[in-house]
Formats: sequence, C-alpha cells, structure tokens
Amino acid sequence: MYYFWKRNFQYSNQMKSVLLAVAAVCTAIAGHAQEKKSLTLEQLAEGMPAGIISPIPAPAGWYDRNNLIVYENREYGLYNIRTGETVPYEMPAPKVQPAILEELGKTVDNPTFSPDSTMIAYTKGNNLYVMDVATGVHRALTTDGSDLILNGWSSWVYYEEILGRATRYKAFWWSPDSRRLAYYRFDDTDVPMFPIYDAKGKHGTLRETRYPKAGDANPKVEIGMVDLATGETVWADFDRDDDQYFGTPFWSAGSDKFMVPWMPRDQNHLVLYEVSPVDGSRKPLYEEFQKTWIDWIDDMVFTDDGFYMTRDFDGWEQIYFQPFDGSHYVKLTEGHNWGTRILKLDEKKGLLFFTSRAEISTRYDVYRLDLKNGNVERVSFGDYNFSNVVISPDNRYYAALISNVSTPTKSVLVKMGRQPQVTVLGDSKGPAYDHYKLSEARMLFIEVDGYTLPASIRLPVDLDTNRKYPVIISMYGGPNSGTVMDRWTNPSPGNQLWANEGVIQISIDHRASGHCGKEGLNHVYRSLGQTELADYIEWVKYLRTLPYVDSCKIGITGFSFGGTMTVLALTDGADYFQYGIAGGGVYDWQLYDTHYTERYMDTPEDNPEGYAFTRVWERADKYRGGKGSMLRITHGTADDNVHMQNTLQLIDALQKADKQFELMVYPGGYHGYRGYQAVHSSNSDLIFWYRYLLDREVPECLLK
Repeated sequence: MYYFWKRNFQYSNQMKSVLLAVAAVCTAIAGHAQEKKSLTLEQLAEGMPAGIISPIPAPAGWYDRNNLIVYENREYGLYNIRTGETVPYEMPAPKVQPAILEELGKTVDNPTFSPDSTMIAYTKGNNLYVMDVATGVHRALTTDGSDLILNGWSSWVYYEEILGRATRYKAFWWSPDSRRLAYYRFDDTDVPMFPIYDAKGKHGTLRETRYPKAGDANPKVEIGMVDLATGETVWADFDRDDDQYFGTPFWSAGSDKFMVPWMPRDQNHLVLYEVSPVDGSRKPLYEEFQKTWIDWIDDMVFTDDGFYMTRDFDGWEQIYFQPFDGSHYVKLTEGHNWGTRILKLDEKKGLLFFTSRAEISTRYDVYRLDLKNGNVERVSFGDYNFSNVVISPDNRYYAALISNVSTPTKSVLVKMGRQPQVTVLGDSKGPAYDHYKLSEARMLFIEVDGYTLPASIRLPVDLDTNRKYPVIISMYGGPNSGTVMDRWTNPSPGNQLWANEGVIQISIDHRASGHCGKEGLNHVYRSLGQTELADYIEWVKYLRTLPYVDSCKIGITGFSFGGTMTVLALTDGADYFQYGIAGGGVYDWQLYDTHYTERYMDTPEDNPEGYAFTRVWERADKYRGGKGSMLRITHGTADDNVHMQNTLQLIDALQKADKQFELMVYPGGYHGYRGYQAVHSSNSDLIFWYRYLLDREVPECLLK
C-alpha cells in the first residue's frame, strides 16, 4: 500500500510558483492588518456567524437562448447573459389547477392527471379508478383489491427497492395519448408477514407488513393495460408464477408500445421488452447478461429510432444507442467513465452532452459527444467538480456550480470553446470568510491491491503535529454508494466544532463504493461486508502513520449500511476501531429484503457461507467494550426498512457475551429520526464523542 496527498491546482508549475509567492506576500500583509478570529463554542451553538458563507444563484434551467433561470433564497430569477442583469421570474403555473388534486387526495391515493388533463387516475382500497374531470364521474377499473391483491399500489419490496419511495406506492402509468392506463397488479399471498409493534396507547398497536426477507417468496406480479374507451384490460404475456422482477416501465411516445424491464430473481439477466397494449404480446428489444448482478436502466433518452442509455457491462459506464428495430446496440464512449448521466441530446445538430467521473473518480466533468464523428470533448475546465449543469438551447453555453474540497462553490456561466469564457454569477465565499480561523479540508488517496481509494479529511484548526488528535470516521459502505467527492462543504457548526475541539474528521470509501468501476464493485459479490471492512482497516493503518493521530481513539459512525459497517468495525476490526455509533443497521443480511440482498448475496440457500459472515451478532465476543472501547447502537421501533429485529438480536448476543454497550431506542421512529427524535439523537452523539474521544462532558451550550 502507498498513499499520497492530492491538492487541487489548475495552473502550470511556473504560474503556481508565482501565484504562491504573491499569495504569501498578501497573506503576510493581511496578517499584520488583522488577525483571524477563533470561533467560540457559543457562536457555534447559535450557528455560523453571518458573512462567512454567501448565498449564490443556482442554475435551474434555460428560459431561452439568452436567459438563464436561477434559483436563490427560494426565489427564481432570469439572468440575461448579454446584459448581466437578473430580474424576478415566476415559474409557469401548472396547466391544471392543483385544487382538484388536493381535495381528491384527502380521500384517495396518488391522484394523477391524464396527459390531456381530462381524467384523473387514483387508487383507493387497492383498486384503480379514473375520474372524468368534466363530469366528476368516478369509474372503477379494478374490483378485486384487498389486503393481498394490490392494483396500481406497490407491494412493499417494489416500493422500497424498484419503483422507489418517491412514487409513494404509485404503480400505474398513463399513456401519452391518455387513451390507456397501465398498472402493476401485485399478489402478496405468499409474502411473509412482518409485525411492527407501536407501544403508544393503552394496548399498543400492531402494524403488519408483507415484507419478503432474503430467501422468502416475492409478490407475484401481473401487468395490465386498460383501454379507457372500453374499460377492457389487456394482460402482458408474462407468467405470473415465474420468479422474476419487473422494473419501472414506460410508454413509447406514440402510445403504441409499453416498455417493460424484466429480470429473473438472480438479477444477472436483463431484458427490455416491448409489449403491445392491443394483445399483450411481447418481444425483446434489449438484452444483457453479467456474471454478478445487473442494475436497472434508469438513464434513457429517446428518439424516433431508439434510445440512448448508460450501461456498465464492459467494466465502466459507457453510453450506448439501442435502435427500436432490435438491431445491435452501438457503443459511443470509452474510458473509465462512472456516474455517467446524459444532460441533453440535440438530434438536429448531432450533439449529446453528458457528465461523468472520468478524469478522476471524485469529480464530475462535462463532456460533449459529436454523434457524427464519435469525438468526445471535455468542455469543463480546471480541477473542479461540476454539478447542476444546464446546457443552453443553442449549445453554446452551460451554467453550473463548481467547487473542490478546498475551493468554495461558485455559480458560473461558461461559453464553450478552446478557451472557455467564464462568468462568475456568485461566490459562496462570504466577506467574513477570511476573518475567522476555519478548518482545512483536503483530498487523500491510498492504493490498496491496485485500487485507488479516496477520502476527504478535515483537520483541526491550528494543527500541532506534536500533539495527538482523536479521529471520527464517517462512511456509508453500501455498493456503489460512495460518500467521498472532491467538492466543497460549507463550514458548519458541526464540522467546525470538531475542528475547534481538536478532532480529525475523515470520510472514507472502499473499492466497491463506485470509484473503481464494476470490477471494484464485483469484489463484494456474495460477501457483503468483508472487502469493505478490509479497505477501511487499510485507511486506519494509514492514519496510524501520521504522527498527530491518536491510534487509541479512532471512532467510526454510519447509519443503515453504515450502521452495519460500524458494528463490523468494532468486532472484526476491533484492533483498529475503538469507538462507534451504529444507527439502523442490518446485522444479519438474512433479515433484509429479497431484491436488495440477493442482488449482491444470492439466496441464503445458495450462499450459506456468505450469509454466515454477515451475522455480526455471532461475533459479539470480538467486541471489547468497557474501558478503551464503546459501541453506541440506535434504532427506531417503527423502522419498516431495516427492522429493529436486527438490533434486538445484536444486543441479545452482546448481553450473553457480557459486553457493555450503549443503546438508544426511538419509539415510533422510522429509518432515520425526525423532529424531537432527531434533536435528541444529535445531542446524544455529541455527548458520546465528547465523553469517549475528548474525555470530558459536552459543554451545556451545545445541547439543543
């Protein structure tokens, strides 16, 4: 293993020398003029002083080729790129007044207008309905809805893992011509019931959820397409008894095809089917195989002839074009692209713009693909991360937010060309920024087994290399869910407090976090937790080489998958991690849902050894507890995602092993704490870190 610092510069070495010399002189002069002030605990308790950070206009789209829509302080404006002036702007009101939806939404679920605004579809009692807006007449499209049969309303595992929580359980889709309504019909009969107990009230209440844990039966799914003129439903030609998944579907622009993504339960084979709404017949349009797992297609841009998409089956994320005629896809990009997202397609000019982490895995850049000759050009500049990117209608400009870990965020307008012309629309570095001592953030990289792993580190104010500082490590740990990016984080009471109190803060990633392509991700296949922990240990080994790190006070914290990794760190990694706060974690992957868990682990029957490792509670004896080590565990009793069953089994094992730990239960709390529970959790975390890392009680003024 070797390690190195990565600093962010955008000039030649000669120019850097000149600039550094000038900066040194300016700093010396400024230092004589005004000493920087230290932030007090009382100030941090009240929030950051005014003027350290300034609000900036964030790009929100283009009104026309000359006017950029910006958003600042909850208001929109139009920035004229010719005059440089900004005038207030009101976003267009919806074509249909939302009052109808608001009133209907009091008694039904997910009321949704048809594209022509003549009808509203909704679900009630697990049946699907439509209402004629002109007459107010309601019509039932299904009548067999029950606790087990769900029409247009997601079964839990689809809501959580496939369609997404943003859908609010909605599982129906209007055709563009408003003539048909497609929906998923779920049969939960074979899905096991999981009880969630709420202690409130005299006798408490029991909420039951059809939740398939790894290895359990999934809901059976059928796909119906209703002709609104006749009320007749055509069923897609799939066998409901097959062990399978269906992804988020979509209609073709002409409403003559319903596109349905399909996978077997193994999730190593993906087919995009073209389904006829007339007779339900299907034919494959795109097909993909991988040795490990496949992710759903979620970044498609359509044309009359086919669609553009991002896929990773060659090891990195490339852009492909898939014709509708079923002919072979065309690969359009090369290189180590990851996090690739299509921004804009201009068919007439043959240009496609996209963002990707290609130059370095921790920063997004902007690229222009010439579809006529296949050339790909980076149109971003410098060593910045580019976000909120919007391309102008004439493709000559883009607006974006740019930053890196040591450069405050700027809102910029960029005229593309060999020498980009950059106009700064706003700088988040406020007028008082240089008046205070603020913590320094850096990017850090280590190499492990040929993989380059990133971290972002925030050092204490007035760092003394002769002093030993404790460390708080934050991470998440889930596959392709990295937390480390080379982008600015505003100074906040949270990060500045620890910097002032002499605590090193570091966020770390592993090889399967999304920085090392699909090859890096594949290391966790059938073995969740093992490679991740090994890489985290390498990070601690590196930290121990720093003379100012207290190797006996390494803390780690995370929630959900991060809670899992925290407990693993204090058991299997007890030689390296002494203190941890684990929230809402999975402590036996056999207790989590089918779709997510089996994607990486296969079923418990097929992979007993892999699942055995994930039973963290079986290694309770490795946790040291007591003096020099402490684990804090938190969980919400109403968590419908990661059941508190996980924490109960873990603490039972710790008690049997006579291991001391801290436990905080949040009655009625979900997967993430809200309101007064969030405040309590934040205060409790402060108390924990002060007590175990700083050997003193938390100052009263910091408690909310």
